[in-house]
Amino acid sequence: MGEQLSILRLIAQASVPVQIVIGILLLASLGSWAIIFRKRRVIGRARREADRFESRFWSGDDLAQLYRAIESRGGATGMAGIFEFGFREFARQRQSASGGDQLLEGSRRAMRVAQLKEIDRLEHSLATLATVGSTSPYVGLFGTVWGIMSAFSSLGNVQQATLAMVAPGISEALVATAVGLFAAIPAVVAYNRFADQVTRLEMRFDAFIEEFSTILQRHAARSAGSPAT
Repeated sequence: MGEQLSILRLIAQASVPVQIVIGILLLASLGSWAIIFRKRRVIGRARREADRFESRFWSGDDLAQLYRAIESRGGATGMAGIFEFGFREFARQRQSASGGDQLLEGSRRAMRVAQLKEIDRLEHSLATLATVGSTSPYVGLFGTVWGIMSAFSSLGNVQQATLAMVAPGISEALVATAVGLFAAIPAVVAYNRFADQVTRLEMRFDAFIEEFSTILQRHAARSAGSPAT
């Protein structure tokens, strides 16, 4: 076979089912890359914002002043949003003359709600990456099997079969497997990386909630007239 095969020509000459499979895989790959770039930007911004907020929070600034600064910007997300929810609920419970345990419990519930909303925002579309990564190889394999079946079935009316007769059909069928792997591998790598980063952020949020709850507990003790520790 003197003519060199090209992927585009193989796809153009492939059977309609194989072309449909390749088209689906290419759309899935484009969609997963769009998600990858978007999640990289969103998670990266969440990590940078958490670093900046922690630096300011532990710098010794007045908590009420920090809360007003965040509220004046129209609210916040991430760790700053968790702080905003917790401090707002703490101030509301303190104005209603609630007890110390109720003050702390209300603030912790508010912070947990903010944390769940933030984790849900960060994890949005990660399931799509997992789906693309897990199903694309099988979709590509379906196209491969169909193409090979078509290539061999075309030999039914041929008295003498040669490798040159089936090679183009098999080659175009294997392109579907290659496209499936092309769609799956980046999606799997990105999903694992982003899932790990979200888990690490969730652990940072958990640690902050515990540390901030301790600070609020001391404030509640002072409000109740107990000696500060």
